[in-house]
Amino acid sequence: MRFRSTTTKTRFFRAFSQGALALAMVFGLSSTAKADTLTLFSAVSTTNAMKEIVAAYKKSGGDIRVSFGATSTLAKQIENGAPADIFLSADNKWMDRLQKAGLIKDETRVPVVANSLSLVKPKGSDFPMIKIEKGMKLFEALKGKRMAVGDTDHTAVGLYFKDAAKYLGIWDEVKPTLAMAPSVRAGLSMVERGEVGAGIVFKTSGLVSDKVEIIGDFPQESHGPITYPIAVVKTSTNPDTAKFYAFLKTEPAKAAFSKYGFKPILE
Repeated sequence: MRFRSTTTKTRFFRAFSQGALALAMVFGLSSTAKADTLTLFSAVSTTNAMKEIVAAYKKSGGDIRVSFGATSTLAKQIENGAPADIFLSADNKWMDRLQKAGLIKDETRVPVVANSLSLVKPKGSDFPMIKIEKGMKLFEALKGKRMAVGDTDHTAVGLYFKDAAKYLGIWDEVKPTLAMAPSVRAGLSMVERGEVGAGIVFKTSGLVSDKVEIIGDFPQESHGPITYPIAVVKTSTNPDTAKFYAFLKTEPAKAAFSKYGFKPILE
């Protein structure tokens, strides 16, 4: 019995040592990749356009990898020390939060593109094509169904919608109908599957789906400007950040943004 116990311990420590060595190698490779590869955290609503931009950037000789997600999620990851070089946010509030915390390089913060906020419905559904204005009958149009939107306390699309709904005087009425989603893409998926009567998305998200119809856009004055700011994360030492900024001003990048409904504004 004592011999077996010793053998088991030996095997355990040998396996542990091999595992530790493997982990060290993985982290070592990750560190090397981090030093050589530009890492971009980009709002999920930019997915289609950014994939084309990244492909064009790589053809120009740049090396980059992208992590897409809800703006709030990405911002919190940066707060927790995630190794990002650049952050492209879907709204200014989360970028403000990172700036106040001293987590971005202030001089690198600039707006890249503009977007709109839209009301969408499942394609072919009987949801009426109502006009988006003060006192609109959105609650009645839902006919007891729910409406998908990103979390109104955290996601960019949800925060914009809350402001718009309050401005239009319909917030208290529609709030109980909301089916909260973790991101604009998740909310769009609910509409595409017909799980809800309608949904609130960025116009660019509605345009790329062939399963929804855009009912209309919320007036610009009903919410803050929907601009996407970009900034370099303070911990970044990658020299290629300036190169990527410059690429976003090129015609291939602007064309990709325009193709998916964004309005390029970076000069």
